[in-house]
Amino acid sequence: QVQLVESGGGLVQAGDSLRLSCAASGRTYSSYDMGWFRQAPGKEREFVAAIGWSGGWTYYEDAVRGRFTISRDNAKNTAYLQMNSLKPEDTAVYYCAAGRTVAVIRQPGQYDYWGQGTQVTVSS
Repeated sequence: QVQLVESGGGLVQAGDSLRLSCAASGRTYSSYDMGWFRQAPGKEREFVAAIGWSGGWTYYEDAVRGRFTISRDNAKNTAYLQMNSLKPEDTAVYYCAAGRTVAVIRQPGQYDYWGQGTQVTVSS
């Protein structure tokens, strides 16, 4: 069992940065691949970024590649999403998720555990 709690969201202006954190409980956290997803009002939840259990690989949605960086610190049971050069279209609720041996990292159904989400609002 893994419980996830996101933090770090807020209201910023276009061009600003935010760092989201995802704190996990559970002794087996380090064995899970981690993903970040987001959901804007009236839209489906979409993939943002993912990182392997050891941090050995990362993958990004095209819209955020080069602006966002996913990382993790297994000693702290925490994953991060550094978001730079934020745009109004990045406005959404951001969720972290954990999954064991995720085969299709872009699919929400591949993940076993989800946080409650944190709101990110980017004004123009």
